[in-house]
Amino acid sequence: MAYEPPPPRSALTLRLVLACFGVALWITAAVLFAVYDVPGGWVVACVVLAVVAFVDLVIVAWRKRRENG
Repeated sequence: MAYEPPPPRSALTLRLVLACFGVALWITAAVLFAVYDVPGGWVVACVVLAVVAFVDLVIVAWRKRRENG
């Protein structure tokens, strides 16, 4: 009987948590920058990063759901 290592586990759960954190972080930063009258470029940059994190969140959630059947 040969030893076979267990199949590798997916890191999708960690990516899901990190994407949620990214969305929350960038939305909070955008709101705070808007409230404290930071130049508009910074607000736009934070919103763009929040959108990128949200897209990553959706893709990772879709892959995780597909993986679990």
